[in-house]
Amino acid sequence: MKRSRFEDRDCWKRAKSLAVEVYTISNKGEFGKDFSLKDQVRRAAVSIASNIAEGKERETVAEFIRFLYVAKGSAGELKTQVLIAQDIGYVDQECSSDLRMKVENVSAMIGALIKTLKNGE
Repeated sequence: MKRSRFEDRDCWKRAKSLAVEVYTISNKGEFGKDFSLKDQVRRAAVSIASNIAEGKERETVAEFIRFLYVAKGSAGELKTQVLIAQDIGYVDQECSSDLRMKVENVSAMIGALIKTLKNGE
């Protein structure tokens, strides 16, 4: 069965959940007061799910793949920002590790989808 909606993609579901979690975490303590980093981390998190959705809505495989690469780039950006937030004390090591693991999982799912699409499956 071919998936026709971005909402049906597991990578989109996980990316959306990750964005919601990032919003919650970035609203706490000193993190919530650092408007610049808070805005950047939120934009990167939202960008992952948004680019999956936008690419799928373009309705061509080539465009979908292009936007999936953008989503993967945003995942790398988010992972970096989480490490920075940890280093400056906005999130503890456990929270940082958990978020980074989720980002890596979403990125791997996107990479697998890109490979599948490129192989015409």
